Amino acid sequence: MTPDDNRVETREERSATTSSPSPRKVFGVSHTVFTLGIVSFLTDVSSEMLVPIIPQFLKFVIGTSALNIGLIEGIAESTASILRVWAGYLADKFGRPKLLTVLGYGLSAMSKPFFIFANSWSDVLGIRFADRFGKGIRSAPRDVLIADATEESARGRAFGFHRAMDTAGATLGPLVVLILVWLLTGGHLPDQLGKENRNIYTWIFAAAAIPAVLGWLVLVLFVREKKHDDGTAKKPELKLSALDKRFKVFLLIVTLFSIGNSSDAFLVLRATSDPIGMAPIAFLLVYVIFNAISAVVSLRSGIVSDKIGRKPVVVTGWLVFSLVYFAMSRVTSPAGITVWFIIYGVYYGMTEGILRAYAVDLAPAHLRGTAIGAYYTFTGVALLPASLIAGFLWDNVGPSGPFIYGAATSAAAAILLLLFVRNHRFVSGEEGVEG
Repeated sequence: MTPDDNRVETREERSATTSSPSPRKVFGVSHTVFTLGIVSFLTDVSSEMLVPIIPQFLKFVIGTSALNIGLIEGIAESTASILRVWAGYLADKFGRPKLLTVLGYGLSAMSKPFFIFANSWSDVLGIRFADRFGKGIRSAPRDVLIADATEESARGRAFGFHRAMDTAGATLGPLVVLILVWLLTGGHLPDQLGKENRNIYTWIFAAAAIPAVLGWLVLVLFVREKKHDDGTAKKPELKLSALDKRFKVFLLIVTLFSIGNSSDAFLVLRATSDPIGMAPIAFLLVYVIFNAISAVVSLRSGIVSDKIGRKPVVVTGWLVFSLVYFAMSRVTSPAGITVWFIIYGVYYGMTEGILRAYAVDLAPAHLRGTAIGAYYTFTGVALLPASLIAGFLWDNVGPSGPFIYGAATSAAAAILLLLFVRNHRFVSGEEGVEG
């Protein structure tokens, strides 16, 4: 591989050769996108070892309430989101998105081992805050690297591929946890890991740091960029007024959806709490299948969105979300949880990468980082009230409350997106907008 194979175009080169394909590709994407996919794969192996474990650790070891779990997740995710618009702006301003990406992935990797020493919900809050602080720094600049390395007509494929690699890592993470638990318990899987299993949690937290560090090293060593010419590049502005009305409407609708999309920790609690009482270890197997389905759907959805536009894919995904959340409010058995959580993977695959591509589509080239940072910030800040509302509804209405609420807001958002944001697609390699 030569340096030219893996470099990012300058802003000027991109403007002049917007539709020019990369010289060499891997699985239909540029070397830069492929390598960033490897980084996200390793990072998500780490992160998804912890996602299904932390709520159980908080509930069964520390004894934390649902409201405090919502507070932890809401603050953590909102912190990441507040930082993303600034990180995106700085990536646009200085033309060095890799530096911010490296700092963000590094901070997240360094925070993971501190779970070993956590003894209270406030300790977990601090660690989650540091981890999500790193995510807030890296996400928008990383997506700028992906957009800069991809021709516009293949943007859905690129973001879909990245999301598929991300989710493939999320599939492997819980499997690693299952193997560790099996080995540490002498060849069997207990129904629940409580205070007496604190040593198992310690091993999981320690193991989760390894792929996070490996992903950071791949990023540092193998992803390259070229700084753009400050003398000719148009300077970005950190204000929404610099973005057009279509993007602002899109942003408001996605924020509405996010206000009803509480942390997945509540899905974990729904499955493992009464009246369902699914064994936490058994739920990990369901979580693996969920991520595998999401990975497969992600890449396919990205390719489809390049052909028919982002909007129909996102609207369909949001309607699937609404259906799943309504079903989760009614389900009463582990079998029902299994079926609907697997279908939930279809929603993830249809929307997570495509929404990022949609945000880039609706922004001018010199404001890509700012636009996607604004997307991350608005939708992420909404996670704090979303998780607090979910925690309140869980404690005061019952386990079905958060899911009825989420089903209603997601259905409303799907209808509004369908009616008020025009579709964005490409015809014969040319960018186009449909009504």
